[in-house]
Amino acid sequence: MERDAQVTQEALSILFGNAYGRTVGVRFWNGTRLRGTSERFTLLLNDPGALRVALQPPFELSAGRAFAAGIIDCEGDLESAVDALLLGASNLPTLRKARLWELLRRLPRTRLPVLREARLHGGMHSRARDLAAIGFHYDQPLAFYASFLDERLVYSCAYYDEGITTVAEAQLAKIDHTLLKLRLGAHERLLDIGCGWGALVIRAAQRFGARALGITLSRSQYDEGRRRVAQAGLEDRVTIELRDYRDLGEERFDKIASIGMFEHVGRAKLPEYFRAAYRALRPGGLFLNHGIAAEGAAAHRRTPSFMERFVFPDGELVRIAEALAYAQGAGFEVRDVESLREHYAKTLRAWVANLERNREAAIAAAGEQSYRIWRLYMAGSAQGFRSGRIAIYQSLLARTRDDGSVDLPTTRRDLYA
Repeated sequence: MERDAQVTQEALSILFGNAYGRTVGVRFWNGTRLRGTSERFTLLLNDPGALRVALQPPFELSAGRAFAAGIIDCEGDLESAVDALLLGASNLPTLRKARLWELLRRLPRTRLPVLREARLHGGMHSRARDLAAIGFHYDQPLAFYASFLDERLVYSCAYYDEGITTVAEAQLAKIDHTLLKLRLGAHERLLDIGCGWGALVIRAAQRFGARALGITLSRSQYDEGRRRVAQAGLEDRVTIELRDYRDLGEERFDKIASIGMFEHVGRAKLPEYFRAAYRALRPGGLFLNHGIAAEGAAAHRRTPSFMERFVFPDGELVRIAEALAYAQGAGFEVRDVESLREHYAKTLRAWVANLERNREAAIAAAGEQSYRIWRLYMAGSAQGFRSGRIAIYQSLLARTRDDGSVDLPTTRRDLYA
């Protein structure tokens, strides 16, 4: 075996420990393959300098760049590969870590191709920069999202209620679970902040008889959402607009939902976000905020991450306690909090399976780099939710009337009737 492959072998044995050659298999750039005895995934090293690129600090960003560039790949269970890499990189004793860096310096330097990284300008969470950040992620071709999402294009955590087996069924169950929590009634006015391609506002009108406004900053979501509303014959009850949540003005709504948009707001803007929702909600009304939360070390990240550069630029996660404190500071009463962490891990695994099954269509729509980035981000996120690095919560918030009353029954029994 050539020298670079021998050095890489020793580096891998340090990184993966006893898992190397058991659950971890490797295929080298020269065609040599080391099979694991109970292999869960095969790490593909497509360049002699692959490990040197992937393991440079900051580790998560460097590994993501190597994967996006194609000099590292994975056959088999990518979620397990992320798990093994994070475990190996975070648990190395000092002496073994020093030996690993020494080995990496012996490998050749590899020049990466130009990658699609976010390089945004302007003040953090200014209107112009938020517009650019949303466009960076959501304005991919529609056919790309269709390669892994359900037919409603619901791009948030699903809800795997009893008897549900497909992600499409689970997404509809999530929408209904959300609207039932809001106790949405016929003819009530609903606001959906960050409405995506319109699935929730369409369902609100069709099943519950509500009048709904969905707002988004994504031009492609706006165009497709309006098309779907027209196709459903709901233009008299459902409106989708290109609008910032800071531009709600004096409009009032009976109920408000925000599903998967909260992560884009930014910690510094969360007080303003909750104040805007509070102003837009009539007294006695309900606001359901559905968002990802940081847990453990993820709440204290200071280094640039793969997700920030390649997936969700300017996205920030906060702990659930911090989010609820901001909501209470705006005047909301917290009425219910539900964790859907296991549901999101299952959702993401379904999306990864769809994306891998529809690989050719995804690449035809958006290119191989986008395919690789989304595959890694979704598999890595599944690992995060499974392991508890990140979580997701639905928080039901109320704007009380002057006498303290809200439009809620005294129990949850109605949700399950």
